[in-house]
Amino acid sequence: MTLFGFLLLLLIAAICGGIGQSLAGYSLGGCLVSIVVGFIGAYIGKWLAIKFHLPAIWSVNIQGEVFPIIWSIVGSALLTFIIAFLRKTMVQK
Repeated sequence: MTLFGFLLLLLIAAICGGIGQSLAGYSLGGCLVSIVVGFIGAYIGKWLAIKFHLPAIWSVNIQGEVFPIIWSIVGSALLTFIIAFLRKTMVQK
């Protein structure tokens, strides 16, 4: 993978992570956190799609690396919601 392909993959992950955080209504941090949330969300979303036999709705192929856009957003929102829920319950105790 070239440097341009890697940077493009990071940009797509940041956008997906940011959208996922917006859907969850909670921000975990800045751009770097959005990239991490986007990548983790892609793994969570892809796992959920395989578990429930759901199709790949919209995926981007960047130099051989397939990145599931929709499942990344869904996984990012789910991850953000879980972290926000855990943080709120920890603060209340």
